[in-house]
Amino acid sequence: MVQVGIRKAVVLVGGRGERLQSAVPNLPKPMAPVGDRPFLEYILDRLVDAGVTDVIISVGYKAEVIQEHFGQAYRTLQIRYSRESHPLGTGGAMALALKGEDSSPALVLNGDTLIDIDYPALMAWYAQTTSLVAIVLRHVPDVSRFGAVVLVGERVVEFQEKGQEGPGLVNAGVYVVRPEIFSQYGKGEHFSFETDILQPYCRELQPRAFVTAGYFIDIGTPGDYERAQKEAPFIRFN
Repeated sequence: MVQVGIRKAVVLVGGRGERLQSAVPNLPKPMAPVGDRPFLEYILDRLVDAGVTDVIISVGYKAEVIQEHFGQAYRTLQIRYSRESHPLGTGGAMALALKGEDSSPALVLNGDTLIDIDYPALMAWYAQTTSLVAIVLRHVPDVSRFGAVVLVGERVVEFQEKGQEGPGLVNAGVYVVRPEIFSQYGKGEHFSFETDILQPYCRELQPRAFVTAGYFIDIGTPGDYERAQKEAPFIRFN
């Protein structure tokens, strides 16, 4: 079951997914069909398997498609929605979704990324840290699309720009955050969690990193979306 103290998850699905529009023109990216199911179902299945019971889905572009499909529940998950009236960026969307929530840390996931991770192990590990934020990292053979993350031990010390080639660790789109990070470091209504908080305040925040070697795919491009069609329906997660 989920580690005591982390009772909720936030899934960010509000973006337009511009790069995937040519392959999936009429759907929000997380609803892109993989096999015979929306991609978002695979993500929610992992939360169910981890014992999560409360999820906030942060919606924006074509929000009604997601809300009509899932309603207020999916399997054993109780679903609430945080709706952006206009694009807020990843940080703004996270802050809005967690506004009014209690101070307990939350698991936050990007809705276009699927990763095989032991969420209870992640949560138990985070409970031993004092950092306001932890980031799940994955080793990939080429970091050019994502930008690399540099570690010293478990501490993140640098976020490198996209474009540099070669193997390395990348942000896998999964975080554990304490809501007070937004009152301390927030940038108004619209901001990026990555470029407006994590990068400029890296030394001060000292984010912790949880590195996994599990299956990882981001469906943000037509090429990777095609790969997901072949792989994701047949992946058997631990």
